[in-house]
Amino acid sequence: MSRRALAAGLIILLSACSSAPPAPDWQSNAHLAIKNFEKLYLAGDTRAADAEFARARAELASTGRPGLVARAELTRCAVRVASLAFDECTGFAALAVDAGPEERAYADYLAARWQSMDVLRLPAQHRSVVTGGPLPEDALARLVAAGALMRAGRITPAGIALAIGTASTNGWRRPLLAWLGVEEKRAESAGEKEAAARIRRRIDTVLNGGK
Repeated sequence: MSRRALAAGLIILLSACSSAPPAPDWQSNAHLAIKNFEKLYLAGDTRAADAEFARARAELASTGRPGLVARAELTRCAVRVASLAFDECTGFAALAVDAGPEERAYADYLAARWQSMDVLRLPAQHRSVVTGGPLPEDALARLVAAGALMRAGRITPAGIALAIGTASTNGWRRPLLAWLGVEEKRAESAGEKEAAARIRRRIDTVLNGGK
């Protein structure tokens, strides 16, 4: 499931009809907190990102609907995978019983459990990734897909380069450093000393703020 699809499922879209009643506060508050979490996490500000996620989780939990909280946890796992932070997604696992089959399939996708995954439950752009198709157009979904491929051992040099370019274009420090590290190791293993040195200079630029 793409980040956009998760967001659509997580936050009920407001009706365009002017006569529609205003959305409950929890919806707009949770949506804003999730967006802030994504931005801060990708920028590398873990502490502030965690605070925003806790705020989103509290808003969703106020509904008494564990399925909504499960989707939020899955969103957090997806952003981590985009940055090559591979863990067991325990927050989602604790709530998986109340998640839908699409969310469970997406959790398997992120965890590289592709043999047991119900591929047809994934959105088309991620089904395509599993079957060797192109990475998604959406920038964050593309990084999530690249991270899933990396975890599954299926990433290609072109995929690594695309992930680096995507993170760089968007100024996302955390995934950029992670993917540059992958490319540096690949260059070193291939004996490409000049390429490895060039990548290290890029890493230093990110870490030192351009100084």
